[in-house]
Amino acid sequence: MASLPRFDRKQLEQLDKETLIDLVLRLQDHLDELSQRVKLLEDQVAKQSRNSSKPPSSDGLAKPKTRSLRRSAGRKPGGQKGHPGHTLEMSAHPDHFEIHRLSQCPHCASDLSAVAVNDHVCRQVYDVPPVQIEVTEHRAERKYCARCQRCVQAAFPHDVSQPVQYGARLKAQASYLNTYHFIPIARTCELLGDLYGHAPAWAWVAEANQAVEAGCEPALVELQRQLRQARVVHCDESGFRVEGQLHWLHSASTEWLTYFGWHRKRGQEAMQRV
Repeated sequence: MASLPRFDRKQLEQLDKETLIDLVLRLQDHLDELSQRVKLLEDQVAKQSRNSSKPPSSDGLAKPKTRSLRRSAGRKPGGQKGHPGHTLEMSAHPDHFEIHRLSQCPHCASDLSAVAVNDHVCRQVYDVPPVQIEVTEHRAERKYCARCQRCVQAAFPHDVSQPVQYGARLKAQASYLNTYHFIPIARTCELLGDLYGHAPAWAWVAEANQAVEAGCEPALVELQRQLRQARVVHCDESGFRVEGQLHWLHSASTEWLTYFGWHRKRGQEAMQRV
């Protein structure tokens, strides 16, 4: 874009009418061109993944500001007057008792070790007990059968299949952390190691997820059966990614039941297959 010559007031006063008109027209064209360039730059700055084909990674760390539609009620923040409080209450059946004995008067240092106790002032602390892995050794008896002249052995429980293994409760906890709270497998193993001193392998967490999936299958079948018999079912779908590819999360629900399933497609046909 070519630059226009600059004039001071005295120079402009010396120009004739036609020259001034020509200069104004050139200035108008120049302003139009600048306005178009500014608009183009503003559009580029305003583009993000939500309003263009740009990837989400190009948005940066800044999050768009949202404006709340709620209007101020003029009340102070926090709990309002008359609102019932939510706090810990004294337990009628504590698990442990700690007696703090009074053997000396805090005012005059008199010996109170032989004085009878009048009353107690109680305070309670809610806390989790120290956690640690418990190891249970299963011993299957072996005996000699005189009738068939064989050495026979008692059966182990069906879920005790390895010489050394993690138990069902720890397996359920690992799957719960990984699938429900979306904690990555590596961090799930690290978390279990920090809490219990035993960090399982990544493959074990994947096996735990498969075990939970298999255990949920009968409940899911029954859930589908009841949804098919319901008079009214609300169905919806929402896009989400599986291994980087766009899939669709389908839901079917009533007042008391909700079922989720994923499919590569959207629409009625996909809903019926899910």
